[in-house]
Amino acid sequence: MLQQKIVLIPALAIVLTACNPSGNENTPASAAEPPATTATSSEVVATVNGVQITLDDLAVYTNQRNSRLKTGAESDPKVVLDELVGLELMRQEAVRKGLDKKPDIVNEIDQQRRTLLAGAALRDYLQNNQISDEDLRLMYDQQAAQPGMEYKARHILLPTEAEARNAITRLDEGGDFAEMAKELSTGPTGKNGGDLGWFASGQMVKPFSEATAALDKGTYTKDPVQTQFGWHVILLEDSRESTPPAFEDVKDRLRTAATSQRLKQHMQEIRDSAEVTMPESSQ
Repeated sequence: MLQQKIVLIPALAIVLTACNPSGNENTPASAAEPPATTATSSEVVATVNGVQITLDDLAVYTNQRNSRLKTGAESDPKVVLDELVGLELMRQEAVRKGLDKKPDIVNEIDQQRRTLLAGAALRDYLQNNQISDEDLRLMYDQQAAQPGMEYKARHILLPTEAEARNAITRLDEGGDFAEMAKELSTGPTGKNGGDLGWFASGQMVKPFSEATAALDKGTYTKDPVQTQFGWHVILLEDSRESTPPAFEDVKDRLRTAATSQRLKQHMQEIRDSAEVTMPESSQ
């Protein structure tokens, strides 16, 4: 009995993270009936009170188990099958108690089904609209291959505009930027004299990037620069033209970005062609 409880722990963990034990979403009518989508074409590996568990069921559950529990090593098939048997027993117990008729459980099953089918539709779209290396090379030539600018700067971050203007006044009077950053800055770089190192303009928020790019080397902003983080006084120490990364170095990132963009566009097209209404209170 103790061993059976231990075997059930990983399986129950998956259930409690909204996993459908054998990849089936429909609620059976009785404990003796198999879930509606159980495959019958593969070999039967277990029968639980008349309900068959097949190799297909076991394969689906193994994949779910490994992905959700993040197990790197291969699972012992016997252990995984014991867990799946335990899940089927608990499913039958839930049906006997009528839990499959509770509105919240029905709604959760419906949502799992919606999520599963939506994921299948997205995977099908990507499978049939694969991004070619030619597409990625075009993206690279249009974006990543273009040289840009990099900047080496320091900043003093302050919570109010008045404090930032006082700091600028002190700098005008000959104050040392790095020492003042250590003294005044509320940002994490303050202890390092406000040193930001080298960065591309796109790495910083727009107001900060634009103010930095407008400076001459060795000068600081004469007016505070406001961002969502506070008020900045920026010193530009140096600038240089950046060397574009090699295509192979950014190929995977470009593919991720292109995939995300295509999915976004595809979903927008579907939405535009659909009839969607929502109460004003939910908008």
